[in-house]
Amino acid sequence: MVKFIIAKQLVGKKVITNDGFDLGRFVDAEISKVTGKINVLLVEPDPDSSLAAKIKSDDDQVKVPYNSVMAVNDYIVVDRKNL
Repeated sequence: MVKFIIAKQLVGKKVITNDGFDLGRFVDAEISKVTGKINVLLVEPDPDSSLAAKIKSDDDQVKVPYNSVMAVNDYIVVDRKNL
């Protein structure tokens, strides 16, 4: 059974890696115009996170590939190996 989540329920959720590193907060997503599927999560980096500082892009956001998302509940958990 597939569970659907409304996008505005995700905004502001903390994004953490499966080994406990805090990346920041979810702010938006890049969606494929062709398929309508999420390609990338856009995360506002946590200023205290050394990992987020290493992987943030030129526009000061962390771009997390959707295929690295492991779980969504109170937090969005992503696989650190796929970053």
